[in-house]
Amino acid sequence: MAASLTVGDLFKAKAVTDEQVNAAVEQYLAEPRTSAHPIAEGYTVDLAAAVAGHGWASQLTANPDSHPVLKRAAVQTAILLARARKARRLVKKGRANQPAER
Repeated sequence: MAASLTVGDLFKAKAVTDEQVNAAVEQYLAEPRTSAHPIAEGYTVDLAAAVAGHGWASQLTANPDSHPVLKRAAVQTAILLARARKARRLVKKGRANQPAER
């Protein structure tokens, strides 16, 4: 897969499910400052940047009078258009592939 896939690309490839997208939307609505949300195996998405970078979504979420259903749809759209990032794997120090001693 290409290095700079959107969440929508991952969704089309069936690497992201409806449930994962809905969970990301719920996470953003609960905590708009979320920056590294795991969206799929090996991928994260910056939810705060996704919404901030999408004009319609950022306007609706900033307006307290916006209808909740419309807010949810805007956030979902922003997330689907956001670029997914490869998640970093943490390697424990001293646990790299070392040959066994004999």
